[in-house]
Amino acid sequence: MTKAIRFDPSTHVVALNRGLSASLVPERPDPPIPVSGVTFGIATMTENSPHGGEMHPDGDELLYLISGRVRVTLETDPVEIVEIAPGDGLIVPKGIWHTVDIVEPSQIVYVTPGPNNKFRPLAE
Repeated sequence: MTKAIRFDPSTHVVALNRGLSASLVPERPDPPIPVSGVTFGIATMTENSPHGGEMHPDGDELLYLISGRVRVTLETDPVEIVEIAPGDGLIVPKGIWHTVDIVEPSQIVYVTPGPNNKFRPLAE
């Protein structure tokens, strides 16, 4: 990239490829646009995710809560439930199925590895 690019994190996320060059991709509800590298974004969450869990086999996911409260359930043995508040960060380990449930409307920063993310449908 030879020129700085201003972006609105409510409409775009940053795709940082494995060669560490950045580009913008449209923000959208899960599943996101697959990126061979990581995506960096800020999600405004007023309701739970439109899936029944997600898993990132390509690496650890980083979460940082700006506002609100969320509950992250990690499907480990035993199951681990972590509630995070503004200013808290969380590393979700590679390959662990997890859900992020809204306790209060929230803004969360995420750095998600890809491109092989997995999503389960919501339970009926």
